[in-house]
Amino acid sequence: MKTIGLIGGMSWESTRVYYELVNRGVQARLGGLHSARVILSSLDFAPIAALQRDARWHEAGELLAREAERLERAGADIVALATNTMHKCADQVIAALSVPFLHIADPLIARLRAEGRKCPLLLGTRFTMEDRFILDRLEAAGLQPSVPDAEDRAAVHGIIYDELCKGIVSQAAQAAAKKWVSVAAAGGADSVILGCTEICLLIAPGSVELPVYDTAAIHAEALVDYALR
Repeated sequence: MKTIGLIGGMSWESTRVYYELVNRGVQARLGGLHSARVILSSLDFAPIAALQRDARWHEAGELLAREAERLERAGADIVALATNTMHKCADQVIAALSVPFLHIADPLIARLRAEGRKCPLLLGTRFTMEDRFILDRLEAAGLQPSVPDAEDRAAVHGIIYDELCKGIVSQAAQAAAKKWVSVAAAGGADSVILGCTEICLLIAPGSVELPVYDTAAIHAEALVDYALR
């Protein structure tokens, strides 16, 4: 079994989900008392969130690259970021590594294409929905992603940072999520991407009218595939 190097803590709520999914995936495939070989670097999210707010992305990327190097030196055979937003810095992380890096969008795209989805709604932080680091990758794969309007993008972003990152799931947020998906479906969306690793706390499969693609779950499954390959 190969060793997974995971950079988490952004937030720890979603990293907890990753750790569970990876271990359950290994146990399901190998049985018995098997669990995943994981080296986890769980960062303090507050300084990173401050770098995000101040658009100091290069500094954030340098920090993540150093963590990636530490994981490789510790024996990781593959490295992943347990966060969508910080994939804005993925190129810096990749440049620091000699082992593979699994980009969160790649297994997502493979799943969407395999299941015939073409027009996904992307929900995530403001950075993920408004910057091009995920959208460009989706479009390069022939997909036609959409995002909510400006007012709803601000609402999504606020719910992520003010509630989900703190483990809070309010009824108001759940109602808002259903509205975002309903509006997108009326506009032609055929699926919804949970493009923030915390949104799985808010939107579960079957809770909205479109098929749900949880980036954290798909990413974790791909990491298990690699570890057991």
